[in-house]
Amino acid sequence: MMNNSDLKQKFGKVAVLFGGDSAEREVSLNSGNAVLVALKEAGCDAHRFDPAEQPLSQLVEQGFDRAFIVLHGRGGEDGTVQGALEYLKVPYTGSRVLGSALGMDKVRCKQIFQACGLPTAEYRVVYQDSVKTEDLERLLASLGGVVMVKPALEGSSIGMNKVTNHSDFISALEDAFQYDHKVLVERYITGKEYTVSMLKGQALPSISMETPRTFYDYKAKYQVDTTEYHCPSGLTNEGESQLAAIAEKAFAAVGASGWGRVDFMQDESGQYYLLEVNTVPGMTQKSLVPMAAKQRGLNFQALCVAVLETSLSEGL
Repeated sequence: MMNNSDLKQKFGKVAVLFGGDSAEREVSLNSGNAVLVALKEAGCDAHRFDPAEQPLSQLVEQGFDRAFIVLHGRGGEDGTVQGALEYLKVPYTGSRVLGSALGMDKVRCKQIFQACGLPTAEYRVVYQDSVKTEDLERLLASLGGVVMVKPALEGSSIGMNKVTNHSDFISALEDAFQYDHKVLVERYITGKEYTVSMLKGQALPSISMETPRTFYDYKAKYQVDTTEYHCPSGLTNEGESQLAAIAEKAFAAVGASGWGRVDFMQDESGQYYLLEVNTVPGMTQKSLVPMAAKQRGLNFQALCVAVLETSLSEGL
C-alpha cells in the first residue's frame, strides 16, 4: 500500500458519507465509522460527513475532493445522493445514478434479470392503492403457497416477512406498506443462501449463510450471534465459477459498478436464483464484503482504499 503522503496526494480530502435519515441509519453509522477509522489508519485525509446534519453543498464549501458513500437505503443508495454529487462535481465511490436507482428497486431488478435471461424466482407486484383482499389467496396459491413479502425500496431485510397463509399475507403486506406503496411478493425458495461481493467488476469468493431463524432477516444480520457464515462457501470450483459468472452479469445488467454485492438462493436441486443487487452493502469489520475480501487476501484497510479508488476510475 502507498505511504501516507502518497494517499493524501492521490485522494485529497475525503468525505465519508454515512448516517443519513433512512430506515437503515443505524447500520450506516456502524459501517461509516468502521470505514472512517480504516481510511485514517491507512493515511487518508478522511472526515465524517452526515447528510442528516449538514447539507451536501458543504462538501464544496469545505473543500472536499471526493466522497466515500456509506449511506444505506433511501437517499444514499438509490441514486439521490449520487445525482447530487454529480451536480456538485464531487467524485464518489460505487455505482452511478442509474445503477444505484435500479439496484435499490427490487421490482425493476427482477424485470431486468428476466429480460436478460438471468435466473430469478417467480414473483408478483402488489400496490397499496389497488390491492384487493379477495385476490390475495389466489395470488398466494399461484406462487406455490409460500412467499416472501418485501418492500420494493428497502434494504437490510426491513419490512420483509415469510408468508404461508392468507391472514399472515394480509399482515405482511400491512407491514411492508409502512415502508413502500409497491411490494414484491416472491415465490419462497427452500435451500441455501449465498452472496457474492463485487469489487471493480470482479466477483470475490462467495459466502454461504445459515441461520436458525425463519430466514436471514434484520436480526440474523445485525442483532444475534447465531448466524453462521462460511467463506469459502463450500462450493466446488465449478459451482463457484458459475455463481461468480451470474453475479457479474447481474451486476452489469442493472448498471451497477465499482463495488457491491449480489445475493442468491440455491434450491434443493442446485438451481441458483438471483435475489437482489446491493450497491452500498454493509462495511463493518464483520460484514460480508470484508469477509470475502479477506478470503481474497485484502484486509479491511486495503479493501476500503480499493473502494475509494472507484471514485477515481469513473470521474465526473
